[in-house]
Amino acid sequence: MSLNATPSSERVHIGFFGRRNAGKSSVVNAVTGQELAVVSDVKGTTTDPVSKAMELLPIGPVVIIDTPGINDEGALGELRVRKTKQVLNKTDVAILVIDAAAGRTDAEEELLAMFKEKEIPYLIVYNKIDLLPEGTVLQVEEGACQVSAVENTGIHELKEAIGRLAQTEGPEQYIVRDLVQPNDLIVLVVPIDSAAPKGRLILPQQQTIRDILEAGAVSVVTRDAELEETLKRLGTKPAMVITDSQVFGKVAPVTPMDIPLTSFSILMARYKGQLAGAVQGATAIDTLEDGDTVLISEGCTHHRQCDDIGSVKIPNWLKKRTGKDLKFEFSSGVAFPDDLSPYKLVIHCGGCMLNEREMKYRQKCAADQNTPFTNYGIAIAYMQGILKRSVEIFPDVAALL
Repeated sequence: MSLNATPSSERVHIGFFGRRNAGKSSVVNAVTGQELAVVSDVKGTTTDPVSKAMELLPIGPVVIIDTPGINDEGALGELRVRKTKQVLNKTDVAILVIDAAAGRTDAEEELLAMFKEKEIPYLIVYNKIDLLPEGTVLQVEEGACQVSAVENTGIHELKEAIGRLAQTEGPEQYIVRDLVQPNDLIVLVVPIDSAAPKGRLILPQQQTIRDILEAGAVSVVTRDAELEETLKRLGTKPAMVITDSQVFGKVAPVTPMDIPLTSFSILMARYKGQLAGAVQGATAIDTLEDGDTVLISEGCTHHRQCDDIGSVKIPNWLKKRTGKDLKFEFSSGVAFPDDLSPYKLVIHCGGCMLNEREMKYRQKCAADQNTPFTNYGIAIAYMQGILKRSVEIFPDVAALL
């Protein structure tokens, strides 16, 4: 992946929802100008959410998500509905597609209620206006769109309306750019081991390098084994050292105390809006007792290595730190449990493949159920006794420890 490619986690996620045969897939294809979704006269053709990362004017980089119909019946229908609700957790803009002839039903009202509950900006779209009797005037809500996906009527106006809804407000979020000055020297510690992807850096490392470049600062990338020699040979004190969490224990002793030290995981937690909560959650490690269950969750799916950080290293570190007989369960991808009551602690990955909305949703699920929630890097730093040092660049957060 190139440094200037926009990862899916940074794109606006636009979800299309509605009843079976309302024409969601046809609307998706008309909006994107691509045969993204399978179209058929048979009800329920879309059986799983279909996602596509693309550029969509006038918005820019987006992820388009076509979902199954929400009024399915029977066991399969319930599964489709559950998958549709999972999509809502990462949806930035929701498009409710309604068959213009059929009008709104309880199914649409249920979806609208969920949009409002999750505070998702939404747009109502009445499709198939070409099938209405000539001269029919629809009485629709203010701001709703009327389209014919088949005849491409109203699609330009719909795209403009989506663009207005997708505009984000508030200050831009940075990974590290606001913490450094032009010409600052930043040392990045990137271990290369069996778990590292061949021929490339992982996404948080790529994003951090790009953010440093945007700040006009200079990045020096080294492995943990060469860090000490690198610091000696630089000839000037770095403004910061940023390390992979797995080698915190090796990096901290060789990084002078007058050089700020943090990790990619800590920076990503702040970027995703969950740093303070994750720092507080890490302190729950010391409250674990024999028989407690810890959920270790990843936002992506990948082949686990023999020394995988989530399924091997973190459980071993937890057992060593607590001295307790702990149980572990694991989840990955979109499979995040709704019921967290069986768990005494949730340790999540940095969430680089999940957008901010989904990460905040998962943290809120934990908070609502009084289940402590932290992430890999913050948990590792806490267990190794260096978390306070690692968040000193954020005084408000450091005060929580």
